[in-house]
Amino acid sequence: MIGRLRGILAHKAPPWLVIDVGGVGYELEAPMSTFYDLPDIGREVVLFTHYAQKEDSVSLYGFLREGERRLFRDVQKVTGIGAKIALAVLSGASVDEFGRLIQAGDITALTRIPGIGKKTAERMIVELRDKAADFAGGGAPLAGPAATDPVSEATVALQQLGYKPAEAAKMARDAATDGDDVAMVIRRALQSALR
Repeated sequence: MIGRLRGILAHKAPPWLVIDVGGVGYELEAPMSTFYDLPDIGREVVLFTHYAQKEDSVSLYGFLREGERRLFRDVQKVTGIGAKIALAVLSGASVDEFGRLIQAGDITALTRIPGIGKKTAERMIVELRDKAADFAGGGAPLAGPAATDPVSEATVALQQLGYKPAEAAKMARDAATDGDDVAMVIRRALQSALR
């Protein structure tokens, strides 16, 4: 098992990033909550990881905070939910916010996260309500990422999170203001989708 990686951030393009650890490049998939706070390429980063092996593939997921990794694992214990929806949860809401939505039984807000329909939201509330009080984010943000074309990069990232191309483009355009980096555009777009 690989539980943690410390290395140099070599590449980042949501949802993928590469960490160079002693000359070996580890490719990880990460939620937007992690991308928001990644340092610039070439800087050191420490990530908590989740290793998943299936019959035909091996995947490694990275998180800046232990609370995010714990939520990622807990969400996948809900019947019918896999890694893709667990990443969408962390990309669409903070750990604390998700805990509040579960405790409040807010099905409407949960169904705004890509991949979560009414029945899945209901299952999540029933199966995670006892753990919701334990969800805690934490961790200080690091340097934010820089982007050459934040709207285009945000559109691609939103599509990879499950939004349709036209919807992703509109969300990114509506969320962007002058001087924003890609993480800020994505964060605003996802926050407005939850409203």
